[in-house]
Amino acid sequence: MFTGLIEATGRIARDDAAGGLRVASTLGASLSAGDSVAVSGVCLTVTAADADGFEALVSPETRRVTTLGRLTGRRLVNLERPLRADARLGGHFVLGHVDATGRIADLRLDGDCYWLDVDLDPALTPLVVPKGSIAVDGISLTVAWLEGNRAGIQIVPFTHAHTSLAEARPGDPVNLEADVIGKYVARLLGDRRQPAAASAGERS
Repeated sequence: MFTGLIEATGRIARDDAAGGLRVASTLGASLSAGDSVAVSGVCLTVTAADADGFEALVSPETRRVTTLGRLTGRRLVNLERPLRADARLGGHFVLGHVDATGRIADLRLDGDCYWLDVDLDPALTPLVVPKGSIAVDGISLTVAWLEGNRAGIQIVPFTHAHTSLAEARPGDPVNLEADVIGKYVARLLGDRRQPAAASAGERS
């Protein structure tokens, strides 16, 4: 489990056809084989690490349903190690299990801050609420407004400067994860709306 508070950034140093991924980052010095790490919101297992970075295997399914199958060389990515049991929770509960991908519609200045507009997958929109949390490329952010399938998010200067948003451009794909609490609530309410199944052996 993660918090969406990005610890460091890294760059894609190698992404081979077999799924091997190498990320160049100083965070590699604090990782070991077998550790989990979120790479732009995608939970991966470290296969090797050193002072210059780390390696992980990206499965074919993960490549299909996240942006990791579309990142070009030297692309900036967000990195976060899992939450420790004795640590403060400064963001929100992020699992590293991407629900869908979206696209940056706009990223513009507003004084010292920025507005980030993200086009959501329509299937994800019902799980996103104004003033609620969403993880965008692993960053814990608050939805300021929601219009149709587009979400508006205010970005403070620190977040812009210390995450992949520093190099983001309109049209870029992003990984999206809705708040897990909202997903459980939606599932429970959905189940309650379904008629109860007939018990085994019951006859009409």
